[in-house]
Amino acid sequence: MAALGNVKNTAEIIQKYQFRFQKKFGQNFLVDGNILDKIIASAQLTKEDCVLEIGPGIGTMTQYLAEEAREVVAVEIDKNLIPILQDTLSAYDNVTIINEDILKVDINRIAREHNGGRPVKVVANLPYYITTPIIMALFESRVPLQSITVMVQKEMADRMQVGPGTKDYGALSLAVQYYAEPEVITRVPASCFMPRPKVDSTVIRLTRYEKPPVEAADEKYLFAVIRASFNQRRKTLANGLANAGNLGVDRSVVEETLAEMGLSSMVRGETLTLEQFAELSGRLAEKKG
Repeated sequence: MAALGNVKNTAEIIQKYQFRFQKKFGQNFLVDGNILDKIIASAQLTKEDCVLEIGPGIGTMTQYLAEEAREVVAVEIDKNLIPILQDTLSAYDNVTIINEDILKVDINRIAREHNGGRPVKVVANLPYYITTPIIMALFESRVPLQSITVMVQKEMADRMQVGPGTKDYGALSLAVQYYAEPEVITRVPASCFMPRPKVDSTVIRLTRYEKPPVEAADEKYLFAVIRASFNQRRKTLANGLANAGNLGVDRSVVEETLAEMGLSSMVRGETLTLEQFAELSGRLAEKKG
C-alpha cells in the first residue's frame, strides 16, 4: 500500500471507496508529508512505545506511527472508515483498529492490554468540536500518559499555552498547564488538508508532569472553582463564584478570601495565575458550607 501523505494517493483511496466526508466528525485528512514527519519526530517515538491514535481517518498518520512505534492502537468513530483502514494498514501487523467513540473507550484497559500498564503516547489530528472534551478526558481520567502530540485548530493551541491577562486564557489553559508542559511544534496551513478547512492548525505537544506544578488539596474543587471563574467572563470573580451554586460559598466568603490573598473584590478570573487559583480553592474549600 502506497504512503498516503499526499494528495494523489489520498484522492485515489477516497475514490476507490466512494468515501463521503462527514461534517459531524470534523474530517480533514492531512496530505503533507513534511508535516507528518514533524509530528512523528515531535512525538519522540521509540520501538518500546505503544501509541494511542485518536481519529486515524484513512490511516495516513497511522502508517508513519506503525513504522516508528512497537504498537499502535487506533480508535476511529466512523464505521465507514474501518474497511479503508483495514486496506491501508494491511501491511502492518502492529496496528489494532477500534471502531468506537474515544470518549467511551477504557484507555486504562488499552494501556494494560497493549502496554503492560505503562504510560502510552497519544498522537492525534483532533477535530475542533471535540478537542477540549478529549484533552480533558485524557488528563482527568488518570490514564497512564507520557505525552499527547496533537494537531488542533490554531486558536485551541493558543488557548492551551497562554498565561493570565490574555483573551485566550481560560479554563482549558489552566487545566492543560496543571497536567502538562505545552510546546508548540509547528503551524499547519489549511492548504495541507483535504478537504481544506477554513482555518489553520497547530501541532502542539503536551508532556505530562509527573507531579503538577502546584499543590491542590482537592483537585476536583480546584477545577470547579476554575470553571466557575470563566463561565461568565464579564463578571467579577466574586460574582462568578458566588453564582456557581456547586462551590458552597457565598459572595461575602469569596470577597473575604480574596482580601486575605491581597486581591481586589473586583478582580476577574482571567488575571489569576494557576498558583493563585490553587491557593484560592484551598482557602475556599476550608470555608465552604
